[in-house]
Amino acid sequence: MKQVTKGQWGGYDTYILHSRELEVTLLPRLGNNVIALKDLKEERQILRRPEESDLDFFMQKPYHFGIPLLIPPGRIRKGQFQFDGASYQFDQNTAGDNHIHGLHRTQAWCVSDIEEDEDGCAVTTEFNTVDDPHWMEQLPVPLKFEMTFRLQDAKLKQILKVTNLGEQRIPFGLGYHTWFMIDGEPERWNLKLPVEGIYELNEELLPSGNLLPLGDLKDLNEGKNIQGTNFDTALRIGKNQPVEALLLRDDGYGLRYTADENLFRHWVLYTKGPADQFLCIEPYTWLPDAPNVSPDPEFTGLLTLEPGHSIELSTTLEMIHPNH
Repeated sequence: MKQVTKGQWGGYDTYILHSRELEVTLLPRLGNNVIALKDLKEERQILRRPEESDLDFFMQKPYHFGIPLLIPPGRIRKGQFQFDGASYQFDQNTAGDNHIHGLHRTQAWCVSDIEEDEDGCAVTTEFNTVDDPHWMEQLPVPLKFEMTFRLQDAKLKQILKVTNLGEQRIPFGLGYHTWFMIDGEPERWNLKLPVEGIYELNEELLPSGNLLPLGDLKDLNEGKNIQGTNFDTALRIGKNQPVEALLLRDDGYGLRYTADENLFRHWVLYTKGPADQFLCIEPYTWLPDAPNVSPDPEFTGLLTLEPGHSIELSTTLEMIHPNH
């Protein structure tokens, strides 16, 4: 059962990790996305999964499915920022000529390792930014990415290692735009998310730099019912709060989503209108527009990646089965 098999989606190879509890489908050649996560005990799709007929839309907006990787996450005002005296210009690809959701889209990653053992299975993939000329036009410092997906029982762990192969330090931010299904039954689902404040956003959904009280969202800390919510909301994790989201159905079934507490400072919640089919629970290291919002990395979560240095970022998704 604990094995990796190959499949196809839209004419591209997929790699499928298997355990008794879960089936995880990776699409390395189109952005290294987890495009499907099936709960075998519940016979249920956990994530918003693209159909093969969605291929054209997926190529345009791959961050609308699965667990897409955002480097960096969120919006950047006019796509412009400065860091260490260098000026950067990212694509102006959203309303107001701002930039959204980073340089990582549908780049081809290669599979470098597959492991199968008694405990579980794993696939490791790699991508070098020098292989993408358009990436290098926007961020002209060579980076190497290595992602390991490890499946053990009902737990999927993702570890991303980023190495700066260049000669100058750069600002770095990362997020995952994770699409969880709530099956058209928002009233059955509760979200517990330890947070301390809401980032004020302007009319272009860019952070103002102000942190607001939670107000009606205070009950996220104890567990909030999803019925009637309409989220496009950036939230701050407090210093002594765990980086943990707990999404539970009224029968006790659900999931726990955690991230490295030393690196992830923010959550974004998104429902794509009033909550119905999806709840995106998005862990971010940096606040959207981080280089322009504040020079304080303690506030924004902006990471600095020195020449020759690496950083590892991990997230874990664990299913909760009350009857097993």
